[in-house]
Amino acid sequence: MKRLIMISLCCAAGALLLAGCGGGKARKAAAAEAEKAMADSLAAVQQAEKEQKAMATLSTLPDEPMFDIVTSLGTIRVKLYSKTPKHRENFAKLALSGYYDGLLFHRVIPGFMIQGGDPFTKDPSMVDRYGQGGPDYTVPAEFVSEYHHKKGALAAARRGDAANPMKASSGSQFYIVQDENGCRHLDGQYSIYGETVSGFDVIDKIASVPTDYKGLPDSPVKIIEVKYVEE
Repeated sequence: MKRLIMISLCCAAGALLLAGCGGGKARKAAAAEAEKAMADSLAAVQQAEKEQKAMATLSTLPDEPMFDIVTSLGTIRVKLYSKTPKHRENFAKLALSGYYDGLLFHRVIPGFMIQGGDPFTKDPSMVDRYGQGGPDYTVPAEFVSEYHHKKGALAAARRGDAANPMKASSGSQFYIVQDENGCRHLDGQYSIYGETVSGFDVIDKIASVPTDYKGLPDSPVKIIEVKYVEE
């Protein structure tokens, strides 16, 4: 991996040198392309290191780890359940690798829930596809009878029953219950894998923002990062 990155950096540096010998628009274009290649290579190195560290941390997590969902409107602290191990590990892996950083809460419905975790929300040009994004996998359903859609419950979004009869969860999208009265009918239909420990006021604050008819906030509500709370 590092060898490939070094090759990319060398190629980019060479392009910069060649750009210096050209003129006008061609020189500027070559310089811009080289700078982008260098930036992409460095980003790839940083992401690889982050994922390596994430895998090491995964093996040392407690049974019910806590994570802070740091948003532009405040922090929501959640605890992941040990009885939903597939969802617990998946959420933790994505959070530790930085997958959620910079994503938006794209579906906000007061009296119901707030939803985020779609990678498409990093790209404003894909606004018509918000709610459809995720990694190239799903997570098998994990229904635990003692877990309910109480306020602050953390659950996995999913496709509808017609296209998803096994009720498999989205690989990354999640929602947090804002009002249990509006969500209790979802028990046994969506996998609940955690609960809010603190930041209930932040859930309410996000749920109260003005939105369009689809529930997309008029002013973006961003997930700045999701970080592991070390004990």
